[in-house]
Amino acid sequence: MERQGSTQPGSEDSRPEEGYRGPQVCNIVGITYRQLDYWARTDLLRPSISDARGSGTQRVYSYGDLLQLRVIKQLLDAGVSLRSTRRAIECLRASGEPVSSASLLIADDQTVLAHSGQELFDLLRGGQGVLSIVLGMDKVRSDVDAAITELSRPGVATSPATARRAGEGAKAAAAAPAEQSHVAG
Repeated sequence: MERQGSTQPGSEDSRPEEGYRGPQVCNIVGITYRQLDYWARTDLLRPSISDARGSGTQRVYSYGDLLQLRVIKQLLDAGVSLRSTRRAIECLRASGEPVSSASLLIADDQTVLAHSGQELFDLLRGGQGVLSIVLGMDKVRSDVDAAITELSRPGVATSPATARRAGEGAKAAAAAPAEQSHVAG
């Protein structure tokens, strides 16, 4: 592989910067050279290490560029049009979110959602918020596992119904002396 020796500060990846020329990029990403050339000429993705400067020079792409190109290819493979893909990528870049680190959900050519924190944004509608909370199953699993572990401790109710009844009994017991003192006085 063709290598450039520098590391770009603030790059999308902390790996030392390696340079990849057009044919290598096409093999790695799974696109044609014609696609790569068109995307560079139309500013969908220009190489970040070295752009072509006339006849005889070659474009050199970074690892971060490869990740972005793969995202673009996956959007196209999922049936998103090139125009919509371009809008989604531009919206991600405008948001400051690195394209290669975004989690994307593709519904159809009219809906490409980006997951950021606990929110979903529709990239084809200018980053408009869609949902304010996204439930991650890892979090749901860990919460349920923690609750099961808590229930299995000695002296803890063994079922939600038992816990609910125990809680209601404690409330009734706490309320009873107060009512008795009020009646006696």
